[in-house]
Amino acid sequence: MKIFENLADLSAQVGQVVGSSEWITITQAQIQQFADATGDQQWIHTDPERAQAGPFGATIAHGFLTLSLLPQFFEKTIAVKSARMAVNYGLNKVRFLAPVPVNSRLRAHFKLVKSDPIEGSGLQMLWEMSVELEGQSKPVCIAESVLRQYE
Repeated sequence: MKIFENLADLSAQVGQVVGSSEWITITQAQIQQFADATGDQQWIHTDPERAQAGPFGATIAHGFLTLSLLPQFFEKTIAVKSARMAVNYGLNKVRFLAPVPVNSRLRAHFKLVKSDPIEGSGLQMLWEMSVELEGQSKPVCIAESVLRQYE
């Protein structure tokens, strides 16, 4: 984990890959919980037997499940001691470039693209986030995320 004393120290990292998360394993239980929460019960996610004969040879994680892991990846990768709060402000671009098979491992890489002061002693930061599937060179998901942090 990269720890910064304050937002100014983090802001000085513009243009750099600030950190990479630890690996996490995507389980069928997670995929099913996400399907239950969202109502997306498509068989490629929820039916292991049918998915085994399908195009991916196993069930795959929902793209939005992969995307929803970004806050968890971020929280375990980058911290600012003086920050009292962080708010997800939105996404500019998201692409799902490859499937995420059940029981595979993912990690995320965070590049700080832009950092601007905002009202209330904070920064609005644009992060380029890339999610890597272990053993693959092509990312499975890339996203531009706008995050606001306040001191």
